[in-house]
Amino acid sequence: MFELKDKTIMVTGGAQGIGKAISTALAGQGAKVAIADIDETAAAQTADELSQQNHKVMAVQTDITDPDKVKQSVARVKEAFGGIDVLVNNAGWDRMIPFVDTTPDFWDKVIDINYKGVLNCVYAVIHDMIDKNGGKIINISSDAARVGSSGEAVYAGAKGAVISFSKSLAREVARNQITVNVICPGPTDTPLTQQMQAESEFAQKVLSKMDKVIPLRRTGTPEEIAAAVVFFASKEADFITGQTLSVSGGLTMSS
Repeated sequence: MFELKDKTIMVTGGAQGIGKAISTALAGQGAKVAIADIDETAAAQTADELSQQNHKVMAVQTDITDPDKVKQSVARVKEAFGGIDVLVNNAGWDRMIPFVDTTPDFWDKVIDINYKGVLNCVYAVIHDMIDKNGGKIINISSDAARVGSSGEAVYAGAKGAVISFSKSLAREVARNQITVNVICPGPTDTPLTQQMQAESEFAQKVLSKMDKVIPLRRTGTPEEIAAAVVFFASKEADFITGQTLSVSGGLTMSS
């Protein structure tokens, strides 16, 4: 089940944390995976690890905030692996800071990476998907977008925009047999959250309490997010579009 053999999948931020787990899980199901990451060294290392397991992968250095560089990256993937069947917009960035202590430069960086980066990547692949009458887009948002998160007001807003954009795009491209879905991780143990705690006493105070707040009494793992991505990428999810799935141990429960 969830066979992805011969599917070409591009994963942004695919070299570390949740992205690496996603790349690994998709490759394990037989997909050809393009690991698109701004950190060229990390992308190459992850690609090498997966190649040694006989998976079909490639590393592609990508700055998702630059539309021209995104187009160039997509062109490289198409040349190596063929047209992109599935795009996973996973790349993200944040720092946990009360809004009153943030600056416009910080707002711009958070919005450029977490929202405009999604727009840039979708725009670079959507025309080909329309032409071939098929494709899947999986956008990684956050439970912060659904319920709010102290110290992440701008990030939550950007991730909320991803949800609204995804629903609207899903309506526009459904006639072209393209599905668009969103996965919202809850608190997850990643290098990014570890760095946030190391750099900020505020972040450490908030995140250290998550195990008591989450109904399942623990934070998530990158592999648990990746499992949801594999499902949405598979043919078993062909009749699902415009949906938002929280993978958060019950932190968010929607009706």
